[in-house]
Amino acid sequence: MLADFYNEPYTDFSKPENKKAQEQALQKAKKQFDRTYELFINGKGVKSDKMFKSYNPSNKDQVVGTFHKAGVKEVDLAMDAALKAFEKWKRVSPKERAIVLLKAAQIMRRRKYDINAWMIYETGKSWIEAEADTSEAIDFLNFYAREMIRWSEVKGVTPFPNEYPELNYLPLGVGAVIPPWNFPMAILTGMTTAAIVAGNAVLLKPATDSPVIGYQLVEIMREAGLPDGVLNFIPGSGAEIGDYIVQHPKTRFISFTGSKEVGLRINELAAKASPGQIWVKRVIAEMGGKDTIIIDNEADIEDAVNNVIASAYGFQGQKCSACSRCIVLEDIHDKVVNLLVERAKKLTIGDVENPAYYMGPVINKASEDKIFSYIDYGKKENTLVTGGEKVSDQGYFIAPTIFIDVKPGSKLDQEEIFGPVLAVLKAKTFDEAIKIANSTEYGLTGSVYTKNRFRIETAKKEFFVGNLYINRKCTGAMVGAHPFGGFNMSGTDSKAGGRDYLGLFMQAKSISEKLI
Repeated sequence: MLADFYNEPYTDFSKPENKKAQEQALQKAKKQFDRTYELFINGKGVKSDKMFKSYNPSNKDQVVGTFHKAGVKEVDLAMDAALKAFEKWKRVSPKERAIVLLKAAQIMRRRKYDINAWMIYETGKSWIEAEADTSEAIDFLNFYAREMIRWSEVKGVTPFPNEYPELNYLPLGVGAVIPPWNFPMAILTGMTTAAIVAGNAVLLKPATDSPVIGYQLVEIMREAGLPDGVLNFIPGSGAEIGDYIVQHPKTRFISFTGSKEVGLRINELAAKASPGQIWVKRVIAEMGGKDTIIIDNEADIEDAVNNVIASAYGFQGQKCSACSRCIVLEDIHDKVVNLLVERAKKLTIGDVENPAYYMGPVINKASEDKIFSYIDYGKKENTLVTGGEKVSDQGYFIAPTIFIDVKPGSKLDQEEIFGPVLAVLKAKTFDEAIKIANSTEYGLTGSVYTKNRFRIETAKKEFFVGNLYINRKCTGAMVGAHPFGGFNMSGTDSKAGGRDYLGLFMQAKSISEKLI
């Protein structure tokens, strides 16, 4: 019998032995920067005729890994392997599939420092952000393993006279898993292993900015005993193979996390039946947000400001749940802005190999250019009170930036920036603040700081987001406690880390046998 699920505790890096262990893991990873990674198809390494490199955004010319690049030929090879593996894997009992995930969780826990190190180098996560990412991946493995066992025991029907009715949950088939770079181990692990533990086979196309981290999961699942062909690793260009995978007639489902534009394209392509396709493809999509923290005039202002800073600038604001807008009631606006500026100016920025730095780089040059285009716009249309400049040419470092005098409906109020830029808006009343918060096309996370019980109740009913927090930051959803997924253009509200998530990777078969 399994023990109850609990969230993986974070490593305390203030302890000298833990700090030393992480430093050693960083040096170990650095020695492997010259490694070339093959595709992983049907349990074997596969070479292709094209290559690409992954870089360290803190040191933009430093290569952290070289990869063989999948093309259409390799996608077909992976699909054939997955289809064959699925026929066997779907017949393995849910408990046995769950045990593979439980073993993987133990292996990942043992490798935590190594995984953290790769995240620090490949995506510019600070030590604690990397630690939280790896811990969440362990949570997904442990949680979904237990959930699969629970789902296998669900009856799902009521008795009927003279019949024996039952409802069985069957896997879907072969699915494409397309994860993002910003939670390169946590989200990738959650999306991939939820599909696998439900009995499906997977074509995993990792983000091209974080393939080394994705390959760590391949190694872990192989060590945990996952049969060949169930997980196939095919890094490559979205432009070259993305549409092909989505439109493939044998692709049964697509699990995607990323931008709204790509998510909508996937949804559109998946909705059109390809020649030879015999099912309606299922799309599970999480597509970003324009997340808001409201600070009421009855809030603990110090606590609110500290958590706006944490939500806006943790991992450089590169979270779909990051606080991009802060709406403040007008009678406390100036006080809040002064505190925000004071806190933002104290944040340290630099190469996160050094744990002294709170903020690292944004992921790549394209992202840096996009963020600065919003900053340039803000300088013309709004009031810049701190930041707005590049910090170093060694990597893609941008100072924490705050704009005030942002108008509802304007660009900084409406569009997802995905960087360390915070827009502060002013509201006359709490109801007006809720209205502004709801005015975007997104609906992922939000937070309200107030001690007023009536306003808390209003927010619970009227603040239209998939994940609402009261008197806490809008980032940091915990597996099990905070099922994660948003409304509107934030996606399909799939609620990762929740008790209904595995149902998205299965289909229900109703059977009833007459007894007389």
